[in-house]
Amino acid sequence: MKIPFTLLILFYSCLALGQTNTYKISFENAVHHEAMIEASFPNLSMDTISLRMSRTSPGRYALHEFAKNVYGFKATDGKGNPLTTSRPNPYEWEVTGHDGTVKINYILFANRGDGTYSQIDETHAHLNIPATFMYAPALSDRKIEVDFDVREDLNWKVATQLPLISGTTYMAPNLYYFMDSPTEISNFTLKSFELDSQKIQLALHHNGTEEEADDYFESVKKTVLAEKKVFGELPDFDYDTYTFLACYIPNASGDGMEHRNSTILTSTRSLAGGGMKGNLGTVSHEFFHAWNVERIRPKSLEPFDFEAADMSGALWFAEGFTSYYTNLILCRAGLISPKEYVEGLAGNFNYVWTSPARQFFNPIEMSYQAPFVDAATSVDPVNRENTFISYYSYGSVLGLALDLSLREKGLNLDDYMKLVWRRHGKREIPYAIENLHKLLNEYAGKAFGDDFFNKYIYQSGMPNYATLFESMGVVLKQKKENPYFGAFVSVNNEATEGTIAGNPKKGSSAYNASLTKGDVIQNINNIPFTPGQKFSDYLKQFTLGDSLEVNYSRFGNAKKTRLILTPSPNYSINLMEDTKKQPTEDMLKKRKEWLKSD
Repeated sequence: MKIPFTLLILFYSCLALGQTNTYKISFENAVHHEAMIEASFPNLSMDTISLRMSRTSPGRYALHEFAKNVYGFKATDGKGNPLTTSRPNPYEWEVTGHDGTVKINYILFANRGDGTYSQIDETHAHLNIPATFMYAPALSDRKIEVDFDVREDLNWKVATQLPLISGTTYMAPNLYYFMDSPTEISNFTLKSFELDSQKIQLALHHNGTEEEADDYFESVKKTVLAEKKVFGELPDFDYDTYTFLACYIPNASGDGMEHRNSTILTSTRSLAGGGMKGNLGTVSHEFFHAWNVERIRPKSLEPFDFEAADMSGALWFAEGFTSYYTNLILCRAGLISPKEYVEGLAGNFNYVWTSPARQFFNPIEMSYQAPFVDAATSVDPVNRENTFISYYSYGSVLGLALDLSLREKGLNLDDYMKLVWRRHGKREIPYAIENLHKLLNEYAGKAFGDDFFNKYIYQSGMPNYATLFESMGVVLKQKKENPYFGAFVSVNNEATEGTIAGNPKKGSSAYNASLTKGDVIQNINNIPFTPGQKFSDYLKQFTLGDSLEVNYSRFGNAKKTRLILTPSPNYSINLMEDTKKQPTEDMLKKRKEWLKSD
């Protein structure tokens, strides 16, 4: 049973009387990407209070040094007297000598509009809370009130999953809910619809037309309805509302980030010129997270740590299975065709199954790599081409294999996801990987469940996709006629030479010829490049299996090597009727059940 919002406010007001931390943020200098932030922490029992900027953000797994954008910090007591402040580390401010209240103010610089950082300019104040507000770890259970002092001259208003108290003041019941509540302040368009007594709303900040906004919202609605069918019901959203926070503007950075009752959607694509369709994948992915990750929650991410990297071995399921459903949902909703969906599977399929990284890590261990790759930064070169497969893609192709394998037994992945939802998500009981294994055994039988987890999760085996696809009237074919170099080569504008721009993959033609990143290829067999020619097309003039002479330079020194071109390991994936074969009625029936297509 849900508690009415008015009663919740009254409850928190009584419970937290005098125990509420308050914030105010204003944007007078938005043109220079600055915000002024004030905060008050009353009724302190400790002599020294520690204030921090977070190093992580919900939905991300790597470290992000938000403290670097804070300056002009000052602290006073309840009477306005200056307080002593020390800095034990780059992320923390320790304040002593207070009278039971500490008030602070500081300046924040923010100019990246995505799912992790904040951006302040005269188009909007796009706020990810960990990147914006200092917090007191010792007061994490306290209620929080925040006043967004909007720019009325810019027609700004507030969109957030935080419940409104009055005016532009909003409430969070505790620190975690506050940190998990991104906020978009701009002259956005707000559209909503009711579904199962809950409100689904889209706050759309874009430079397009009202007609485009209406059309896009209809696509968002279709996506929501298709995802509800997977689990059979919506989550019980806090305060009965879910909010899409969409910024499709030139100064944004492309991203998507899930939160408990909202999601951030950012892109430089407008809704015109293909953006209407291009942005829907993020809508589909992030809303699916309202079930799978926000409520079907890995135990390894509980509690979320705002001071250290968060590592989980379950991201192949949390992110990867969500990725499997991303385009499948768009197909089921009629927003992309079955042909588009099936042919679109090839990208992730080839990326995963042609990677040499599987010899080093299984899907669980790939998930462990998230703190190094999830918008993480480093200055030293890495060998990701040979050692890493994204858990998004790896989990996506495993979700595909599991779904098609279950369908061979008259079962399906949707019903397995419903079982996981009922046992863990709906009851909000975090899961471990062994729970997923046991539930698959329960749903599909112990032999099936053990086989899948032992071969493909605990190990790095590859399912028999050719047989699985064929049962759906889909053809998987290797492109053996195409030559395979094994590294990306960037050809210059004059097309006189090409530079190897990435580490060659282990076992590839380039790798076996001892070529490496940074080598500059002048020609092969003394045949020059043709202006405007792609390197892949340049290679087609040579015969597979022949020993070729490669003239190249390394660190400015002329060199030669011998290279044998091997066939491409990549696959194409097509509907059977688009090849020389014709699907049977049984295949078409199974495909329709899979894709829910008319």
